[in-house]
Amino acid sequence: MTRTRRVLERPSLSAHQVAKPFPWILMIGLKQAHVHEIISHAREESPRECCGLIGGKADGSAQTIYRMRNVAGDPLVTYEAAPEDLFAAQRVMRERGEQLLGIYHSHPRAKNPEPSRTDIRLAYYPSAVYFIVGLDDTEPCLRAFHISEREGRWEQVEFKIIADPNP
Repeated sequence: MTRTRRVLERPSLSAHQVAKPFPWILMIGLKQAHVHEIISHAREESPRECCGLIGGKADGSAQTIYRMRNVAGDPLVTYEAAPEDLFAAQRVMRERGEQLLGIYHSHPRAKNPEPSRTDIRLAYYPSAVYFIVGLDDTEPCLRAFHISEREGRWEQVEFKIIADPNP
């Protein structure tokens, strides 16, 4: 079964038809404001990779974007979230009753980003959806993936973009 993810009314994302190969992975629902926050973070950090977490409800609806500082040795080609940022975000998620739904980062020089070998090797959260923002085009491209570090593979997955109630 093939589905097309919904794209913002403003042409700020590329549309892709994708199959949902891992039915146990939640379909993540991001509000337009979340998408804009992730893309803004990527643009602000470029040419460095940005990174962050997406917290939300058990039904897959995103609630909060948690920006992380990238402290990787070579932030132009990889990301590593600052440990204190991770701990702080996890604490706030617990206080708010949120779960870790997704992890995002950017590939500033990619038009249609895909997980790198490093992304696959460091994908330690098998239930998380990994979002990657590509900036090497006139419009950014946000794609989502299930990454199996154990199996060394990835599959693109769909996600929903939910219109904000007050446009």
